[in-house]
Amino acid sequence: MHSAVFLIEFGAIILGLGLLGRFAGRLRFSPIPLYLLAGLAFGEGGILPLGTSEEFVAIGAEIGVILLLLMLGLEYTASDLIGNLKTQYPSGLVDLALNALPGAVAALLLGWGPVAAVVLAGVTWISSSGVIAKVLGDLGRLGNRETPVILSILVLEDLAMAVYLPILTALLAGVGWAAGSVTLAVALGAAGLVLLLAVRFGRVISRFVSSDDPEKLLLVVLGLTLLVAGIAQQLQVSAAVGAFLVGIALSGEVAEGAHSLLSPLRDLFAAVFFVFFGLHTDPASIPPVLLPALALAVVTALTKIATGYWAARRAGVAVRGRWRAGGALVARGEFSIVIAGLGVTAGIEPALGPLATAYVLLLVVFGPLTARYTEPLARALTRRRAPARKSGAELERTPSPVAGD
Repeated sequence: MHSAVFLIEFGAIILGLGLLGRFAGRLRFSPIPLYLLAGLAFGEGGILPLGTSEEFVAIGAEIGVILLLLMLGLEYTASDLIGNLKTQYPSGLVDLALNALPGAVAALLLGWGPVAAVVLAGVTWISSSGVIAKVLGDLGRLGNRETPVILSILVLEDLAMAVYLPILTALLAGVGWAAGSVTLAVALGAAGLVLLLAVRFGRVISRFVSSDDPEKLLLVVLGLTLLVAGIAQQLQVSAAVGAFLVGIALSGEVAEGAHSLLSPLRDLFAAVFFVFFGLHTDPASIPPVLLPALALAVVTALTKIATGYWAARRAGVAVRGRWRAGGALVARGEFSIVIAGLGVTAGIEPALGPLATAYVLLLVVFGPLTARYTEPLARALTRRRAPARKSGAELERTPSPVAGD
């Protein structure tokens, strides 16, 4: 009986996602906001909360994030990654300054204290790699010139988590400098080792994975990705970073074959990830913190757009691509929830959880909208200002009438 209920619930979820995706496709709109709203409707405090399938959905959500980053990594080689990181590290510093500072200031203004400020700074700083990867795929922008800039910022953020999360954990636990330094050293060493293996031994890995049989190729690539992601997470490094590095380590025909085989799985589990996010958001906890969350969302959406525009401009991308890069970076998601969860578990501030949830929900819904419409809106506003400037210039060139004429 339990298995029958599970099959009914999970089957209804998958069918509902398919129908929502088809509806969004007819409107030529990303289905992500619809997936999130569906999760809200059937999660904690929703219309009809799910029961038996929740644990399986949670595992599927983790796999969804891993596959999203793996597929994004397959688009680039290790040399592409190193080249982008060397040229874009200033963009990472600008990203940190513009987007972490508003969260820290907001926490201090609310009277939450310095530790909560560090937590909320992380929530507002890190963009959602999973959401952005999905949006870029839905909009057909993976081959655009600004996409490597976006990718570089996301990778810098993900790699920065290898430093940030151990520091945050130490602050929340109140441990001494010695224990915190050991945790940080282990995290940095693990991240460096994974990156070294991806860059130095990418061809060896590709030969090991390569197979003419699609079934064997699928099993080996998927198994290797999950294994590396799990090891990375166990060592306090992002599982998403591990999956992404596996993707860039594969090249040539192996990468092309894995991309075509894994695309349907990615779409399935990515949809499950977004539903899972909504399932764990109680709608009743949102209204009391909606106004501060909305204000923080507006400010940090603008700072993310500014970050992407500046980084793309620095990389020589045309104006339209700069606006697309900025709009694509707005969404927050999986990392923000993880960071907020650490703070809530430590009990540093009761209102932190609802505020972070409302904030992420706003930007994970509006992130796909800004990715799609920031560039057309900026272009329209530029066109409206251009005639006004032209008219003013013509008035200046017009000779003034001579007295007595």
